[in-house]
Amino acid sequence: MTTERIDGVSVTTKANVYFDGKCVSHNITYPDGTKKSVGVILPATLTFNTGAPEIMEGVGGACEYKLAGSDTWVASGAGEQFSVPGNSKFEIRVSSAYHYICHFG
Repeated sequence: MTTERIDGVSVTTKANVYFDGKCVSHNITYPDGTKKSVGVILPATLTFNTGAPEIMEGVGGACEYKLAGSDTWVASGAGEQFSVPGNSKFEIRVSSAYHYICHFG
């Protein structure tokens, strides 16, 4: 199931802009303090480093990702998710806009 709406959160209005604008996101905070980000990645191949473990939830478009230590690209689209360990990295390649929610944990 694809998350289409998130109610009852606070949104940081200043965008996080990465890779010269190829990735733009906004931080959201739930009333219980849980933090996530929502954003879009434009066509590119990018490498992200993680601090905390992350779950990337696709809500529009599609991507392929490759976790650190793997040689395999895996397709992921709207309604699908993938997990990235903390203190790691992953590559992501996008051919058309990929909309996502990043769940930190």
